[in-house]
Amino acid sequence: MSQATHIIRFLAQEDNRIHLGQLVDPTRNVGLDSYDGKEIKAYLINGSLYNPEVTKHVYTVKTLLSPVSKEDCNYIRCLGLNYKDHAAEAKMALPQAPILFSKPRTALADPYPAAIPIPKAAQDGTSDYEAELAVVIGKDGRDIPEAKALEYILGYTASNDVSARALQMTTSQWGFSKGLDGSCPLGPVLVTKDAIPDPQTLGIKAIYNGRTVQDGNTKDMIFTIAKQISYLSQGTTLEAGTVILTGTPAGIGYFREPRVVLEDGGDIRIEIENIGTLVNKVRYEEW
Repeated sequence: MSQATHIIRFLAQEDNRIHLGQLVDPTRNVGLDSYDGKEIKAYLINGSLYNPEVTKHVYTVKTLLSPVSKEDCNYIRCLGLNYKDHAAEAKMALPQAPILFSKPRTALADPYPAAIPIPKAAQDGTSDYEAELAVVIGKDGRDIPEAKALEYILGYTASNDVSARALQMTTSQWGFSKGLDGSCPLGPVLVTKDAIPDPQTLGIKAIYNGRTVQDGNTKDMIFTIAKQISYLSQGTTLEAGTVILTGTPAGIGYFREPRVVLEDGGDIRIEIENIGTLVNKVRYEEW
């Protein structure tokens, strides 16, 4: 194995340290395997997430972490209303340009056994999930042509744009309501662009307490990933380490009848084709 294609970040059993690794078996759904307590092996990666060197040393995963650390992430950009069916369920017109908000790095969270923390301010019966494909930029770029946009991508992973709807609906700016600590879990694996040559053909689901609540496909995005990168880089440098959450399909809890809410102890899973399953439990913080 000379090229990294399925990158994980993990705490190793061998030395109790955090490492990057290339999955020994990239066909496994490492998120479900981790949840089920199955042994996971990875080739140790030397270097950084953005310049990985796969070695022959094999380590055992003790705890699976977000593939992008807070130190490796400089900005989380997020798109709203980027699926036609989601705009329809929200009874909103299709946007003429990407709707952008952002999350702070403190929103990043790990897969299971890490939990999504719901703070006191959001324990009002409106905490919600959003299944999203996340793009990780691999090299700096500015004024990127749409035809070259995918060249700037390092890889893709699953994300959950956890949202506090009551806070969101009180203002036209969504950053605060979607930027609470732990509101952006990522994982379970970062699949490089070479292993996913077309990101607009991926099935995407949210599964809450065993029930599929979102079931979409990235082909239904209003603005493709290439268009997003080209648009967001106009006069703006997209640095390596930028994470882009690309929008969510229909089925969010707030618009369901009856409403679905992230409750204490709930099990929320984001499943994306060719990436795997991001699993988290929900934990209400004590008052």
